[in-house]
Amino acid sequence: MKVQTPTVGPIVGGTEATRARIWIRAEYQKEQNDPRRAFGVIRHRKKGTSKWSAAQLFKMNPNFDMTGIAILNDLPARTRCEYQVGYFWSNLDFEDINNKFKNSDWESAASGIFRTSSDRDHESRTLAIGSCRYFLKLFGKSFFDQRGDKTFRSIIRQIESGNEINQLIMMGDQIYADDLNIIAPDCTIHQFFERYREAFGQPHLRRLMANVPTYMMMDDHEIENDWPAKANHKDWKVLYPAAAHAYQTYQASHSPLLEISGNRLVGVPKRWWYQYSDGCCDFFVLDCRTERWIWDLENREKLMIGKEQMKTLKGWLADGSGRAKIIVSSIPFFPDSASESPDKWSGFPKQRKEILTHIESNKISKVVFFSGDVHASFSAQLTSPSGLKIHSVVSSAFFWPYPHPHERDFKLTGSIDGGAIGSFKITDKTKIISDDNFTRVKVTTTGISTEIFERKGKKLQGLKKYTW
Repeated sequence: MKVQTPTVGPIVGGTEATRARIWIRAEYQKEQNDPRRAFGVIRHRKKGTSKWSAAQLFKMNPNFDMTGIAILNDLPARTRCEYQVGYFWSNLDFEDINNKFKNSDWESAASGIFRTSSDRDHESRTLAIGSCRYFLKLFGKSFFDQRGDKTFRSIIRQIESGNEINQLIMMGDQIYADDLNIIAPDCTIHQFFERYREAFGQPHLRRLMANVPTYMMMDDHEIENDWPAKANHKDWKVLYPAAAHAYQTYQASHSPLLEISGNRLVGVPKRWWYQYSDGCCDFFVLDCRTERWIWDLENREKLMIGKEQMKTLKGWLADGSGRAKIIVSSIPFFPDSASESPDKWSGFPKQRKEILTHIESNKISKVVFFSGDVHASFSAQLTSPSGLKIHSVVSSAFFWPYPHPHERDFKLTGSIDGGAIGSFKITDKTKIISDDNFTRVKVTTTGISTEIFERKGKKLQGLKKYTW
């Protein structure tokens, strides 16, 4: 039996010390007016060894645009693992197929090499982070399609030169479903699926995600600009379900969000935020979009995140793990935009004060916010009334073909209101980078360091270090 090349993917998703999720998409074909039945297949081995594991099958789901996820279990921690993955068509039942793969043809299978995560609390991690990769598509045509992909080529070149990256973190606006906000926005599930297929099918991004564990979270442009500020009843009934289903299919499904039983995912998502750990880092990936409450403000406070998410975040911050606490927020937690935009954290002051109060009251150190959204990159530090330091690393955009913000567009001096515990001073900021870029972050037990690189690989900001 011949293994077919995935049409999109593979994507190495949520990766643990002994387990990994590998996502692919199969071609959609009809057979007597129904989707032709397809199955995914994968095999793996420790890099440098010759013997492959037994072929492992997984289902390709036509309800999720013919995508499927392989769960690799019992992997060695901190180890480079090689895999081959693809799909095939068969009318046999899942349980009856295994014997067909004893002499299968893997020549057309996709392949990749990734490293399992670290179970050592002292081990440093190097991350490539960023957001906002514009991919304009109007009236069935694509533009600017190659320029944005060069950012990911530059990350690959760093890896090939010996600068290993343990994770790729994509912090929102992986697609722009609302081209230019008003011209031909996506609104059906088929349009959203097509948008993802084109964006994730770019050759350099595809190669990068096949070899580096990749973590994602949506922002507004996965739905529409400034969601849900302009949403009406129809948008909640038609637009959001289509956007959310496509987001689950292409981004959330390979994240650590869903539980694993054996070698398959179980359950359905009841939220989008999630947590994971790797080496000296704990990560909390916030959903800053779909839990917002901005209506009926006479009786309720505005909410950026829901009450359950806030409660879980505060418990996670105070769990005493001793690891760096990295909060991925698609919207910058600080500094604020000069325009006082109601879309940003400054428009939700009560919840921001609640988080700052919790950090200060519990003397929680090693807190870092990773953010995107604003089409500029920089870092800054907050100093609490007691001298506690909180760090912010903003990285955006992977690609934006229009004018970028400048220093005047941000409040880079002064303080952030922490409520009853006092003000947090903004200190030790870097310059604003107003070019397409990504940020390379190294996290250790003693602090973090950042470097910013432009789309074609040139260094835009040298090493900036912050200590705990």
